[in-house]
Amino acid sequence: MNRVYIKTYGCQMNERDSEAVAAMLRGRGYRIVDDENACDILLLNTCSVRDAAEQKALGKAGYAAARKKRQPDFVIGILGCMAQNRGAAILDTLPDVDLVIGTQKFHQVPGYLDNLRAAREAGLPIGASIVDIAEEAGSQNTIRDHLDAEAGAAPQVSAFVSIQQGCNMDCHFCIVPKTRGDERSRPMEAIVAECRSLASKGVREITLLGQIVTSYGRRDYRHTDGVSPFVQLLEKVHEIDGIERIRFTSPHPRGFKDDLVAAYARLPKLCEYVHLPMQSGSDRILRAMNRPYSRERYLKIVEALRSARPDMYFSTDIIVGYPGETEADFEQTRELFESCNYDMAYIFKYSVRSGTVAAELADQVPEAEKERRNQVLLDILHRNSEQRTAALIGTTQEVLVDGPDKTGRRFTGRTRGNRVCIFDADPRLIGQLVPLHIERASVSTLYGSLVLAGVSDRAGETHSAPRAAPASAAA
Repeated sequence: MNRVYIKTYGCQMNERDSEAVAAMLRGRGYRIVDDENACDILLLNTCSVRDAAEQKALGKAGYAAARKKRQPDFVIGILGCMAQNRGAAILDTLPDVDLVIGTQKFHQVPGYLDNLRAAREAGLPIGASIVDIAEEAGSQNTIRDHLDAEAGAAPQVSAFVSIQQGCNMDCHFCIVPKTRGDERSRPMEAIVAECRSLASKGVREITLLGQIVTSYGRRDYRHTDGVSPFVQLLEKVHEIDGIERIRFTSPHPRGFKDDLVAAYARLPKLCEYVHLPMQSGSDRILRAMNRPYSRERYLKIVEALRSARPDMYFSTDIIVGYPGETEADFEQTRELFESCNYDMAYIFKYSVRSGTVAAELADQVPEAEKERRNQVLLDILHRNSEQRTAALIGTTQEVLVDGPDKTGRRFTGRTRGNRVCIFDADPRLIGQLVPLHIERASVSTLYGSLVLAGVSDRAGETHSAPRAAPASAAA
């Protein structure tokens, strides 16, 4: 009873949490498997941002419960945001669930599984399900373990590093402050040490994670010469040998002060890609959402970032159909969305989340109208993205080689602008930064051929090929 399958719903923070749980479990002798049908323990790391995400996880748990009827020793665990939000109430509809573990208790999962395992191996009755959603001081420091590649597997090229958890923003549509707790930051030296360790194992790209990542350390560290703690952290990670690219998510527009904008111009490892949540382009709706910026301020941030890096790529979050959103409000959102010319966007139809201010508001927008507004923005995004990728045909882009693509016949990597690329390559180039000549493009994917002159693999061999012209536009 030691084979574990972890299914993750939701954001990159959840992905990172699952990875840390997997690393801790492997350290205890558990096997992490890729096939849920081959596991003894199913862990669902859940999301509560939208009702649809919760319903998917509940449906999966219900399906797994049927298996438990056939295999009484089969263990089902629900972790993360939905566990934190619903707590023991999950057991009212899913009494066969063994573990309900909240967002500040991920590090306790191995111990709880050990207890369940020992009881079953001894033939003892299990008793009540384990529910642990209590707050725990210092829990932000426990998400630090990474799942090392198994022998013979491709090396890890990029990694998520959790730097901050929780949120104090109190946006009226958002359940995150309830599921993740108050803002808490990890010590800067611990984060830098984690990044340095990852670099020593071959990681070339780091993505710093937090609920409001740009708020990192604001209560723990001083601003120095106008430089925020978050930018100080970026500077320290930038100094690490072996780390070639730095990204971060998810920020808040209020975090983009002059020091962060300037960092894009002076820190070459900081990729020219920004996720900048807008949520709405209407000042009236932004106030209703309790978002402390205006459409004018948001647009100035976009312009400042494009001034610092003219080749900047942008993604965003948008909610359509927020309670009380009129056609005029939506039109302001559409105008701002179009003028910002996003390369990627996460567009959501407003979903009622129990326990939030917005859930109690009148004047809910009809579902059909939410769908229409959603599609209007998706059409704009499709057009923008198609134009941006088409403009890259004929250029040469720096690509970090991740590994084989889904087919196993070709390789995949990403540009600095976070565009997925597909190409032929030698496995020895995994983890290398290589020039890729772009030959064709779809809406979201680039296809090309490597320009290999002067590119060294991990064994120190140099591959020769005709040189191409330098990149004409960074992607």
